[in-house]
Amino acid sequence: MATNRRVSRVAELIKREVSQMLLNGIKDDRVGTGMVSVTDVDVSGDLQHAKIYVSIYGTDEAKAETMAGLKSATGFVRSELGARVRLRRTPEVIFVEDRSIERGNKVLALLNQLNNQRSPENSTPVEDSTDPDDDEFSE
Repeated sequence: MATNRRVSRVAELIKREVSQMLLNGIKDDRVGTGMVSVTDVDVSGDLQHAKIYVSIYGTDEAKAETMAGLKSATGFVRSELGARVRLRRTPEVIFVEDRSIERGNKVLALLNQLNNQRSPENSTPVEDSTDPDDDEFSE
């Protein structure tokens, strides 16, 4: 079992290498349909499995095509990782779509919408409760 420090170092190394592969290593046209970025890599404690979280910007069809392209390129990505990263055993690679950025944007849009709908007369101003004449410590 690897230490937490080693697991995080291997995860960062895998993240960097897979990002480079997405830029110029994977030749599948389906991967280029949406803008893809690696958001996180989760490596198991024994360094045998790696979940690669990818964020895809584009339409739902482009996202589905990109995920299909990434799943078909899993063997290539694993073999390239084996050549680029010096580990005793190359981890199994699983691509997972990360929708956290979309959820964050949706929450921000809802908060902005609520803020714009709120009228000024409904908001109560914060009153200052400090009265200079009402000091309980004054003699």
